[in-house]
Amino acid sequence: MKKSPHLTIKDWSPQDKPREKMIAKGADALSNAELLAIIIGSGNVNETAVQLIQRLLNSIENRLEKLYQMPYETLLDWKGVGPAKAVKIKAAVEIAKRMQFQPKTSAPKCSTSYAAYSCTQEDFLALGHEKFWVMYLNQQCRLLKKSCLSKGGIAQSIVDIPLLLKRALELGATAIIVAHNHPSGELTPSTADKQITEKIKTAARHLDIRLLDHLIVSEKGYFSFADQNIL
Repeated sequence: MKKSPHLTIKDWSPQDKPREKMIAKGADALSNAELLAIIIGSGNVNETAVQLIQRLLNSIENRLEKLYQMPYETLLDWKGVGPAKAVKIKAAVEIAKRMQFQPKTSAPKCSTSYAAYSCTQEDFLALGHEKFWVMYLNQQCRLLKKSCLSKGGIAQSIVDIPLLLKRALELGATAIIVAHNHPSGELTPSTADKQITEKIKTAARHLDIRLLDHLIVSEKGYFSFADQNIL
C-alpha cells in the first residue's frame, strides 16, 4: 500500500498557510501553534503541522513554559514528532526563554540640554536643510523613541503638532523634547521658532505632556530654550 505524502506547508490552501499570514498580517496575528508550525515545517500523514502542534499544546493547556520544561525524550513520544522536529521545538522555546531574561540596555536619559543634544546630534550632521526631530520621554526622562517629524523648515504648515502628540500618546510618553537645525549655523531662535515652541507647549499641556526643551542645533553647537528660560 502506497503511503500518503507528508502534509507540508506548501500543500495547504492559501488561507491556512501561516507563513503567508505572517507576511500579510504580522507575527502577532499568529497563534502559538501557527508560529511553531512554521518552525517545524511539516506535519505527518494525517495532520498538518498546525494540527500536530495544536494537539501537543492542548495537552499542556497551551502553556509555553510547560513546553519548555518538557524533556526532549518526551517530545519524541508524540506521534509525528521525530528527532528533527523535537530539536526545532526545543530550540524555539529556548530562544524565547533567553529573550525573556536577557539584560536590557537602559535607554538614554535626557534630563539636561546637553544629554538631549548628545542624543540627537548625529541626526543633524552635514545637513543642508532643516529637520525637525522629537524625542519622546517617560517619567524618568528616558528616551522612548526619536522621530523625524518634518524636513525643510520650521513653519507651522510643516510641523504637524497633532501628529507629534498622537505619537506621544501611542508611546505613553509623559514628556517631549523637540529639536531642529539651522543649516546657516545661526543659533539665535527666530520668531517662527518661538511661535512653534509656544504652540507645541500649549497643545501638549492639554494632554498632560510636558515640553521640556527646544534645541536649535548647528555645527557650532546648540541653543536650549530651557537653559535660557524662554520656554
